[in-house]
Formats: sequence, C-alpha cells, structure tokens
Amino acid sequence: MAAQMQRAVLAGGCFWGMQDLIRRHPGVTATRVGYTGGDVPNATYRNHGTHAEAIEILFDPEQTDFRAILELFFQIHDPSTRNRQGNDIGLSYRSAIYYVDDEQKRIAEDTIADVDASGLWPGKVVTEVEPVGPFWEAEPEHQDYLERYPEGYTCHFPRPGWRLPARAEG
Repeated sequence: MAAQMQRAVLAGGCFWGMQDLIRRHPGVTATRVGYTGGDVPNATYRNHGTHAEAIEILFDPEQTDFRAILELFFQIHDPSTRNRQGNDIGLSYRSAIYYVDDEQKRIAEDTIADVDASGLWPGKVVTEVEPVGPFWEAEPEHQDYLERYPEGYTCHFPRPGWRLPARAEG
C-alpha cells in the first residue's frame, strides 16, 4: 500500500520560479501556486492584500521528506532578504514556511538553524515560520507558467555545489 501524500506550503518570492524548480524534485507529485499568510479571503493576483505568493506541494514521503524539500527551498531563493527576491520587492515576495503540523514546525526551525550556521547566505535567515492557513489557488495563467513560457521571468536558480551541512552537535 502506498504512503499517503504529504503537504508543504512555502513562499520564497515569485511563485513561478519556485514551482518550476520544486516540481522537478524527486518525490514531488503535484504543485500549485497561490496566495497564503495574509488578510484577504478569496485572494487573487489583483487583490491579495498581505498574502505571500506561495506554492503548495504534495509529496510522497516514501521518496522524499520535508527536510529535503526545505533544503531545495533554501538553495533556490535567498532567505536572508526581507520581502524581496531579485527585482521583486514587497510583502508578496517574503520568505515563509507554513507548517501543517508540529513536526514540520520542528523541522523548519532546525533547518533554519542549519542554514544560519552554514554561512551559505550573506545574512541571517528572515524566513517566517507560521502555521498554514487558507491557500487561495492562483489564476490558471499563473499555474505552470514557466512550462508554458520557458524564457519567462524568474529569480530562482539552483546553485551548483550548494549543500546544506547539519550543525555540529554541541
């Protein structure tokens, strides 16, 4: 019997680039982009208030885990810039992990501590860690955007050789 899919919700700047790279991770079975973490019900691209552009990820825990997804997340965006990724500036482009349970919260906090200890980014992590709330799916033109427009805009890139070490136990 196959394991039940698990869910992760992450925000790290423009959702197009996040979706394009995370969907390729082994064990990720589905992704969709949308808005979460804010104040507007039924958020849309033109009216999403204080929501972040985010990605909802379904993954098979027999093939990957939440930690591996977070390691990719921290590799493809700069978690040390507040409310900004590349040329995208504003609250919509903040870095955030929206955990679905206490175990995800623990893993998120531990991974952030590892990122901070690693020195791989120029500053300390400013990624928010908050409980997941409503996720408002973005309009169809935003779903799978870089698959339809491969030369489209993105500020997310895999960084060759980037590996997150675990902190030394002290």
